[in-house]
Amino acid sequence: MGVSEGDMVTLDELKNRMAEFAKERDWDQFHSPRNLLLALVGEVGELSEIFQWKGEVPKGLPGWKDEEKQHLGEELSDVLLYLVRLSDICGVDLGKAALRKLELNAIKYPVSLCKGSSNKYTNINNNGNNMSANDGYDAKTDGGTAGKEDELGSI
Repeated sequence: MGVSEGDMVTLDELKNRMAEFAKERDWDQFHSPRNLLLALVGEVGELSEIFQWKGEVPKGLPGWKDEEKQHLGEELSDVLLYLVRLSDICGVDLGKAALRKLELNAIKYPVSLCKGSSNKYTNINNNGNNMSANDGYDAKTDGGTAGKEDELGSI
């Protein structure tokens, strides 16, 4: 049941193993979308605590102890496993949804307009000029929803 070093793990494998894990323990009765979402949020909080007072952390986590990196891996895994389980219970193919979202983000954030910029898509225009948050935005016609959806602007 373990994973060898170098083995690829798929989202489907995680989904199936999580479903079996829950079934063996008779936990399906507790795995409603709401309950799984709240558990996921709690795990994100635990993940956040690891970074809370460290300031900016460079890639590769230089200076971190092995125990800290292992703890980080455990909390990242908790987040991933709850996310995979939530998507399964909701009937969402997480891999396909993620690829679709990347395609949508590529349209919202074309390289020619966004390379090297962390601006949200609502703050750029087709002339390549950065716009302020209110330039060209009218809350009366938009209904106040511009920029409120969750984005992965810089991946």
